[in-house]
Amino acid sequence: MLDMLVVGGGYVGLAAAVAVKQAAPHLQVEVVEAAPAGVWEKDERASAIIAAASRMLSVLGVWDEIAANAQPINRMIVTDSRTSDPVRPVFLTFGGEAEEGQPFAHMVMNVDMVRALRGAAERLGIAIRHGLSATAFQTGSTRSTVSLSDGSTIETRLLVACDGVRSKLRDLAGIRTVTWNYGQSGIVTTVAHERPHDGVAEEHFLPSGPFAILPLTDNRSSLVWTERTADADRLVASDDLVFEEELQRRFGNRLGDLRVVGSKRAFPLGLTLARAFVAPRLALAGDAAHGIHPISGQGLNLGFKDVAALAETVVEADRLGLDIGALNVLERYQTWRRFDTFRMGVTTDVLNRLFSNDITPVRIARDFGLGLVERMPKLKSFFIDQAAGKANDDAPKLLAGQAI
Repeated sequence: MLDMLVVGGGYVGLAAAVAVKQAAPHLQVEVVEAAPAGVWEKDERASAIIAAASRMLSVLGVWDEIAANAQPINRMIVTDSRTSDPVRPVFLTFGGEAEEGQPFAHMVMNVDMVRALRGAAERLGIAIRHGLSATAFQTGSTRSTVSLSDGSTIETRLLVACDGVRSKLRDLAGIRTVTWNYGQSGIVTTVAHERPHDGVAEEHFLPSGPFAILPLTDNRSSLVWTERTADADRLVASDDLVFEEELQRRFGNRLGDLRVVGSKRAFPLGLTLARAFVAPRLALAGDAAHGIHPISGQGLNLGFKDVAALAETVVEADRLGLDIGALNVLERYQTWRRFDTFRMGVTTDVLNRLFSNDITPVRIARDFGLGLVERMPKLKSFFIDQAAGKANDDAPKLLAGQAI
């Protein structure tokens, strides 16, 4: 019988397995992943990793490998305009350091994260079983019996669902969600440009939704381009010439001519918040617990915060001789994470509704608000601390760069 079975072998699932196994080597931990081996290594996307998450990854022994190809975000600027506006005034700027010498975020290639976390899992002796999904589970007094898609079963004291925003395990457990669709899709691609970005990230609030330009190495940028779903599908299906013309209109000319160098994909955007993060012998983490709008770039970082809290809950319970899958143990994890997650979900929802429109009175009010933040250093510092995930006294140890 396993001590912990993680369903989902993406960044959050692998990090959860590594964090627990590293701190408690005697625990038997395995990962099952629905995708065949090698699929995650083909992911062309990039993600923003905040300072708190990079501190955790450093404790897990993988950050140096990931950071070798990472791009620090030195500064962030925020504008609010229409696509046709000849000038986009900057309403808000953020300096790039969470602490002296430490950028508040890095842009990291997803493939580098998976490779590093998978290597750490293998070094710790964590078995990763590819091409398998969980089809059912039965919960008993001391264990859960999980049925897999190949007909086999696994018994485990704790089942961790990291199987995405449409989590099968969450549904099987009867955990309800708060869910709605924004009618938007996020177009994701990578572009090369003539002039250097100098590590500057840009967030342009346009009537159809936020348009984020995120710096990568080698004079490239990652885009998260929000459009109404029908328009996004049309743009992704268009040829490169049409796509690049539309892209240049939104991107502007600051970095010169653009060239798409990555695949173009559109992802539907919505809000999904689980009403509970735990059930007997089950914990939800990552997108299985929460799917939010990418307007703040915090989706993956919320998942890494889940990992830090869950790992500390499990490891400390084990050291006290408690049952790591018992509901009263797991409720500490839920208490730790649910408020922060709901707060971020509500914040991103309000921001998206506030900025994804062209109503003149609303534009005036929001631009006044952005300008007010720009002129109040203490308030700006607060937002930078929040964006970087600055650890407070109650934060999980891993987010503060401390071993469990």
